[in-house]
Amino acid sequence: MVTLTKIYTRGGDTGETSLGSGSRVKKHDLRVAAYGTSDEANAVIGIVRLHTKGNADAMLARIQNDLFDLGADLCTPEGENKSEGALRIVPEQVERLEREIDTMNDNLEPLTSFILPGGTPAGAHLHLARTIVRRGERLMTELAETEPVNPDAIRYMNRLSDHLFQLARHVNEDGNLDVLWVPGDNR
Repeated sequence: MVTLTKIYTRGGDTGETSLGSGSRVKKHDLRVAAYGTSDEANAVIGIVRLHTKGNADAMLARIQNDLFDLGADLCTPEGENKSEGALRIVPEQVERLEREIDTMNDNLEPLTSFILPGGTPAGAHLHLARTIVRRGERLMTELAETEPVNPDAIRYMNRLSDHLFQLARHVNEDGNLDVLWVPGDNR
């Protein structure tokens, strides 16, 4: 468990931060950017939750917790000091997202066009969260080209963007309030 007795440490004043392994890296390190982006997505999901209730809100609460797990996973590089026993994203978390996507999909009509972000406040914010998750996924796959990254963490982010897309349609009255793209409409 985490115990914080002081919020500021002055340890980052020189442009470096500590990873979960204890090693120091630049604050603009790709690993830090990746877990920072998952934190950014988590913050937007917090805003979405101001507009949700019931099952949608319960799914988002689980996702918020998972995103902290993901941050802990990315923050502690595999093979480094303190990495043994580190918190990692596991296949069951990815599988839960898949089950939830499938359940939501059962109530949705097939798409006949791409969807523009909007509809309801929750739907619009879910699309924003989805785009942030996609950026986080891109950062993670770039990081994985040079450093070990848990493949389940990458799969989680990939599935999460799909989940947020489906959930946006779900909260948009099962797609009835989706804003559809009309190609070339403004020519």
